[in-house]
Amino acid sequence: MPWSIFTGTGKPSVPAEAWRAIPDPPPWRNRPMAGTRFISTPELLEAVNAALHLRRPLLLTGPPGSGKSTLVRVIAEELQLGEPLNWHVTSRSTLTDALYQYDALGRLHATQVDPAQDNAYASAVEQFVTLGPLGTALASHDHPRAVLVDEIDKSDLDLPGDLLHVLELGEFDIPPLVRDARNAAAESGAPVKYQVRGADRATYEVIGGVVRGTHLPIIVLTSNGERTFPPPFLRRCIRFEMSTPSETFLEDVVAAHLGTTTKEQQSIIRDFAARLVAGQNLALDQLLSVVYLVTGEAAPDTDVRSRVEQILLEELSGR
Repeated sequence: MPWSIFTGTGKPSVPAEAWRAIPDPPPWRNRPMAGTRFISTPELLEAVNAALHLRRPLLLTGPPGSGKSTLVRVIAEELQLGEPLNWHVTSRSTLTDALYQYDALGRLHATQVDPAQDNAYASAVEQFVTLGPLGTALASHDHPRAVLVDEIDKSDLDLPGDLLHVLELGEFDIPPLVRDARNAAAESGAPVKYQVRGADRATYEVIGGVVRGTHLPIIVLTSNGERTFPPPFLRRCIRFEMSTPSETFLEDVVAAHLGTTTKEQQSIIRDFAARLVAGQNLALDQLLSVVYLVTGEAAPDTDVRSRVEQILLEELSGR
């Protein structure tokens, strides 16, 4: 396989379907496969098992690219919890985002498109409610679901505590459904059952507009350490800080994804480990990328290799 897939000339290297020269993604970029090749430490395993026994959220702290987000997929696959539900937190995220979304404008439009037409189903309130990741997990009555709350440290000050409060309560209201159910119950006297789409695109039954959890979700919270959390929040979590990986651990990670390590790869790993010990902010994905490209079958020549290494091993300083 040639290194120069793209030459910058703008002219295809072959008459047709030049895109076929683009290789498949590397093994760790394949999400299902990445989960089966996850390398853990004994300490991390104990933290996960403690969280499972106590049914508390697991709060993972560590630099970007240290494998925090991958862990929830590994847990979900091993315990057969179904596809993990992911919620990426930003400074604008609210608890409601995690529970449900209501398209009020969409419903208003549906009721006004053609007043003469019988569009009761099209304008039914449940058609405009979608459960968020945490809401979907609480609405799942078959088995517990795994939920990744990614970068919780980017949230506002109140969100972490509010999130754990809902988890401990195990239920929440969806106001537009509650209002609709109250009106319907006043007419018929029977509880109203709504069919609401979840974040996983499956359909869940919500009775009376209130989601009541049957199973406590398996929650993995990740933090890049950009802020501290209040003691009441920390008390309700199992905390684990991802330590600086050793050279041996890095070799195990590379071997898991790319096969047994060669002397050339070990040299790259050794230099990478030294940079981590020196306090440089680097991610495991960077190491895998370098080893994969400069020692694989499409490895560039020496001059190109040094430039590729410089590009891929740029410190994650945010510049």
